Amino acid sequence: MDNTHRRQSTSSSTTKTAELDPVLHSIGFEIEEVSPSQLTGRLPVTARCCQPFKVLHGGVSALVAEGLASMGAHMASDYRRVAGVSLSINHFRSAAVGDVVLARAAPVHVGRSTQVWEVKLWKKDPSAPGKKGPQISESRVTLLCNLPVPERLKNAGDALKKYAATSRL
Repeated sequence: MDNTHRRQSTSSSTTKTAELDPVLHSIGFEIEEVSPSQLTGRLPVTARCCQPFKVLHGGVSALVAEGLASMGAHMASDYRRVAGVSLSINHFRSAAVGDVVLARAAPVHVGRSTQVWEVKLWKKDPSAPGKKGPQISESRVTLLCNLPVPERLKNAGDALKKYAATSRL
């Protein structure tokens, strides 16, 4: 991939993230793939998302997990309102300033009233472009997914519909 294409790709990922999740966007997260069966993205680790020891803050990992799982559950529930009810996260190793973290969220269970999503984070392997390095965390997010969308928020899923791949579960 040449530098021009990389800049355009990063710019479109940044715009997509800003529309889909302003909070993730504010920490530098870039959403890549968006579908009801998988969401992926990347986070360049900067001082903005680190704790005082200059490693990725565990709360940021949890934020990424909740954000990606919520978007996925919203799509998988045919754009019904969803609400996270449980988040469990295990941290295996750290990511430091300068690392790039890759994220992938996928459904484990998609039911009529609840969904469970698994979210894994890895360090990007700096020696092999596009390859995952060591896994840094793994989360399970349980969400209620049968909630009605209030009339005043009926357009809440429009940005997801705009970027969602047509993949169905």
